[in-house]
Amino acid sequence: MFNAFRTLVGRDLLLAMRRRSDLFTTLFFFVIVVSLFPLGIGPELNTLRLIAPGVFWVAALLASMLALERLFAIDYEDGALEQMLLAPQPLFVLVLAKVTAHWLVTGLPLVLMAPLLGLQYDMANDALLAMVISLLLGTPALSLIGAIGAALTLGLRGGGVLVSLLVLPLYIPVLIFGSGSVEATASGLGGQGHLLMLGAILILSLLFAPLAASAALRISAE
Repeated sequence: MFNAFRTLVGRDLLLAMRRRSDLFTTLFFFVIVVSLFPLGIGPELNTLRLIAPGVFWVAALLASMLALERLFAIDYEDGALEQMLLAPQPLFVLVLAKVTAHWLVTGLPLVLMAPLLGLQYDMANDALLAMVISLLLGTPALSLIGAIGAALTLGLRGGGVLVSLLVLPLYIPVLIFGSGSVEATASGLGGQGHLLMLGAILILSLLFAPLAASAALRISAE
C-alpha cells in the first residue's frame, strides 16, 4: 500500500509540474487577494492587524477551492480512475495519496508564503507563527473535505459551482478556528485552544474523508 501511495503521489506531482499554469494559479490568487486589501483599506496599521487573520484565511479557503474540480477529473477523463477502482489496494489509500499531492501543490505554497505576506499587515512574530501553524493544520483539512465534494460532483456539468456549494458549509469550522487562533494570539489571549480544535478537525478529516470520498467515487463512476 505504501508503494502505491508513494507512486500515485509522485505521478500527480509530476503531472502538476507539467501543468505549471494550474500550479501557479492558486498561489497567485492567494497572493493577489491578500495584497489587495492593504491597498484598498489604506495604511492604518491597527486596522490591518485587525483584519489580517480573516483576510488570510478567506483567501486560503478560496484558493484551495480553485483546484478542487480537477482533483479527480483528469483521472476520470483518461480512464485512470477505473484502474484505481479495480486496483488491489484499498481505494481510500489511493484517495489519500491524491489529496496529499493536491495539498503539496495548492496548500503548502500558501503556508510558505504566509509569513512574507504577513509583513504587509505589520503582524507581530507570535501572530505570524500562529498563522503558519494554523494554515499548516487547516489547509490539509480543507483538501480532505474538498475531496468529498469533488468526488460527489465528478462528471457533472457545472461541477465547480456544485463543489463550492457542497464544501463551503463544511469549511466554516476550519475558517473560524483558523482565524480565531491568530486573533487570540495577537490579542494576548493565546490561541492554543483554537489550534487544538484545528488539529482535531484534521484528525477527523484524515479518518473519515478518504472513506467518504472513496464511496462517492464508486457512485460517480457507475
